[in-house]
Amino acid sequence: MLKIVTLIGARPQIIKAAAISRAIKTEFSNELSEVIVHTGQHYDANMSAVFFEEMDIPAEKYNLAAGGGSHAEQTAKIMVEFEKVILIEKPDVILLYGDTNSTLAAALVGSKLKIPIVHVEGGVRINTKDYPEEINRILTDNLSSLIFVPNLDGVKCLKREGFDTENTDKGTLDRPKVVFCGDIMYDNSLYYASKTNNTFLKKLGIAEKKIILLTLHRHNLSEDESLLRNVFSGLENVILQSPAIIVFPVHPRTKKLIDSIALSEELKNRVLFIEPVSYLEMIELEEHADLIMTDSGGVQKEAYFFKKPSLILLENTPWIELVESGTAMLCGYDKSRITDNFAKLMNKKDLYFPDIYGDGRAAYFICEQIKYCFTTKIN
Repeated sequence: MLKIVTLIGARPQIIKAAAISRAIKTEFSNELSEVIVHTGQHYDANMSAVFFEEMDIPAEKYNLAAGGGSHAEQTAKIMVEFEKVILIEKPDVILLYGDTNSTLAAALVGSKLKIPIVHVEGGVRINTKDYPEEINRILTDNLSSLIFVPNLDGVKCLKREGFDTENTDKGTLDRPKVVFCGDIMYDNSLYYASKTNNTFLKKLGIAEKKIILLTLHRHNLSEDESLLRNVFSGLENVILQSPAIIVFPVHPRTKKLIDSIALSEELKNRVLFIEPVSYLEMIELEEHADLIMTDSGGVQKEAYFFKKPSLILLENTPWIELVESGTAMLCGYDKSRITDNFAKLMNKKDLYFPDIYGDGRAAYFICEQIKYCFTTKIN
C-alpha cells in the first residue's frame, strides 16, 4: 500500500484535504493510506478543529505546533519539525496544498530527503512576486514530481516557465508531470451544499432576507487602518444602493483593527458582524448571498461555484478566468471601485457561469494519478 503524508494547517488547506481524504476513505482504502500532519498554525477552534469535525477529516497524527512568527521563523520551525515526522513515517509521497509557508517548508524537506512531492493547486500565478504566496507556489512547483493544476491558465503559466506540460510519463523531480484536474474546492462545494438546511441562516435571523457576504483577512489589511477605512467607506456607498444586510464573519486578525475604529451608524445598522464560521456555515451564507465581497482566493472561487457575482478586494487574482467571465470584478481596497463595480454587477442581467473547474471529481482523479505514478516505484 502506498503511504501518503499530507501536511495541512491553514483553513483552505484543511478544506481541500477533506476532498482527498474522503476519496481515499471511500474509493482507495485498499491502495492508499494517509498520515495527516497539522502545522498547528490555526489554534482557534473556529479556524481549525471545527473543520476536522464537521468535514469528517481523519484526526492528525502529528501536530507541529508551529504557531505564528515571521515568515522565516515559521518556515524554519515547520522544516525542522516536519523532517522529524518524515524520518519516522518514511512515506512514499508527500502531498501538499496551495501556497502557504508550510507548503514550501515541506517541499524543501521532501526534496532534500528524496521523497516525491505532489502539489495540489500548482501552476496558479498572479504574475507578481510582491506576494509571498506567489514565491511559495513557484518554488513548490519546482520541487514537485507531480503537479495538479485546477485551471487551464495554470497549465499555460507552467508552460511559460519551462515545464513540459505534455509529459505523459510518471513524473520525477527532474521532469515533473503537469496535470489539469479541475478544482477540488468544487468537489467540496457540491458535496457539502447537499448537506446544508439553512439552520445557520435561521439562527442569525436572516433566512428570509437579502444579504451581501463580506470576508476580509489579508495581513496587509489587518496592519493598515487606512485600508480598512477605505473598505468601510465603500460599504457605506453599497448600503445606499441595496437594501441587503452585509454579513461579515470577522477574522481574528481583522477584529483587532475593527475594534479600534469608530463605526458610522449606517455600518452599525446594516452590517452584521459575526464570529468566524465553519465551512458548512460558510456554504449556507454563500448559497444565500446576492453578492459576495472578499479578499480570499478560495471564497472568490466558491462564489463562482454557486453562481454568485463577486467583488474581489484585491489588486490581482490568480483566478483570472473569474474576471474574464464577467462575473467578478477587481476592486482592491478602493472605495470608488467598490462603489462603481458593485453597481455594475448588480445591474448586469446576463451573468453566465460556464463549467471551467472540472466535473466535481477532481479528488478521485488525483488519487488515481498518485496511484498510477508512484505505486510501481515501491513494489
